[in-house]
Amino acid sequence: MARPSTPKTASTDMAGKRALAPGLYVVATPIGNLDDLSPRARQVLGSADRVLAEDTRVARRLLQSFGATTYLDIYNDHNGAKVRPGLIAALQGGAALALTSDAGTPLMSDPGYKLVDAARQAGVAVHAVPGPSAVVTALSVAGLPSDRFLFAGFLPPKSAARRTVLQELGAVQATLVFYETANRLQAVLADMSLVLGPRQAAVARELTKMFEEVRRGTLPELVSHYQEAGQPKGEIVLVIGPPDRRDLADDVDLDALLRDQLSRLRTRDAVDAVVAETGLPRRDVYRRALALGSDKGGSDKGGT
Repeated sequence: MARPSTPKTASTDMAGKRALAPGLYVVATPIGNLDDLSPRARQVLGSADRVLAEDTRVARRLLQSFGATTYLDIYNDHNGAKVRPGLIAALQGGAALALTSDAGTPLMSDPGYKLVDAARQAGVAVHAVPGPSAVVTALSVAGLPSDRFLFAGFLPPKSAARRTVLQELGAVQATLVFYETANRLQAVLADMSLVLGPRQAAVARELTKMFEEVRRGTLPELVSHYQEAGQPKGEIVLVIGPPDRRDLADDVDLDALLRDQLSRLRTRDAVDAVVAETGLPRRDVYRRALALGSDKGGSDKGGT
């Protein structure tokens, strides 16, 4: 590391701020608007022994915005394996270290997982300092189902590999969320339209910044728009609605699934198992289970 850490029982107060207890602090930072940095995040970043950042230039601008002078060290995918042992030793010695990404919540397609894992295995306290996240921000404004979602990071850069991943994710009964770059957006939307069909989707661009934009439409509509409008600028989050369960029902042999489960389980439990497997509405599955029971001359003993 650029500077060895002196073991401490707590970090030093900075301009009268509370000292930090030893440990690793995972700190969310703004994805655009600096006013989104929470008071607690300011206190932690200003009081930590060191701030670990993907790019110290980005982190330095953030610290300077509220007058902090905390020492900065680089921690990213390139140097992580080399510097982790020293960081763990410093943490075990009583240091308070703050982990950040360039923007948003660390570990969300950013470095940090291996450091958090190593800290926990070493018995070091790990503290969350929550805040901005591009994933959650995009979900909150996309107007698509958010009760169940899957964040899949960045798709592969090559079209063939990208389509393979999309085919694997296509049956997932959840809204899909991806990060994407502006220069690949048109090609990615075209592959999504081909593989996933006319699902509702949103392109969330420059979230919390001056030119924030959220464009909704079906995937084919979004393909047509960006073909005409050209490549957009800025950082992008893609939110893709879940598959239509009515379409899924056409591909499911519901009777076969129910008969298999009913041969081993009570009606209620069999229905729950089939709903979990297919994502179909419970009332429809339960109604069909009752019909199958009537066909056999039996009665429902499972209740609802």
